[in-house]
Amino acid sequence: MREASQNSQLHVPVLLSEVLQVLGPKPGESYLDLTAGYGGHAQAILDKTGATDKAVLVDRDSNATNELSKKFGSSGTDIRQQDFLSASKKLAEEGRQFELILADLGVSSPHLNHPERGFALASSGPLDMRMDQSQTLSAATIVNSYSEDQLTDLLVRYGEEPKARAIAHLIVRNRPIATTTELASVVAKAWPGHSRVHPATRTFQALRIAVNDELTLLEQSLPIWINLLNVGGRLAIISFHSLEDRLVKQALAAQAGNRYDARLQLITKRPLTAGPQELVFNPRARSAKLRAAVKINT
Repeated sequence: MREASQNSQLHVPVLLSEVLQVLGPKPGESYLDLTAGYGGHAQAILDKTGATDKAVLVDRDSNATNELSKKFGSSGTDIRQQDFLSASKKLAEEGRQFELILADLGVSSPHLNHPERGFALASSGPLDMRMDQSQTLSAATIVNSYSEDQLTDLLVRYGEEPKARAIAHLIVRNRPIATTTELASVVAKAWPGHSRVHPATRTFQALRIAVNDELTLLEQSLPIWINLLNVGGRLAIISFHSLEDRLVKQALAAQAGNRYDARLQLITKRPLTAGPQELVFNPRARSAKLRAAVKINT
């Protein structure tokens, strides 16, 4: 959850104090934000570095990059509308390196707060879920055209859904499904008498990951991010579910440790999470996990 939104003008970046703690931005340092959203983290970090001309802000959502351009475009900041894997590959081709790299994964609150984007199960909207609205694949395509076996596999793999087969069967039986609330209602039939957490939460997570190819992009990006760091540079990654966190943990651990060829030193032995004060004004931060490392060797 990249940013909490209390109204259309206010965006509160998640785990901001923890990000500043682990990255420790210093004057003049270069900064790469791979999921810049509406610029909450970027503003706080660039206030510390003062080096807007050494910053690259990336987001795949055109609404976000439009806002970033308004906020930072006149200060020499490089703003790119791309998914973070494409941007990372391009920056590597350009020979760029950075002292500070941040990736805040997942969906931002402006996505959830606008039903027409199709991310939220609580309010009715089209089955969309595309972070980049220029792409063809949407949640509607998956829900209304995938086979029962394909849907089952997707729900197990990306949602860790214990009732995947039953939900897939219900989806196929109730097609066509046009809206988020229709889908949530169909999924709920597999979980009668469900608890406080809506039973469609895992299904919506799985669809969003599949639509945006999130885990593939992350897995392929992680080694590039390490290469994009200067020695002494710091990398911070915020994840929002166990599948993301597992990939991040494994990638950082594979390059760290007490051995001669280690490239990283872990800053966080265990992930940092939101404190009770933050959860009061940003309850969506409850699932956020921050891991960070410093590069010690090329």
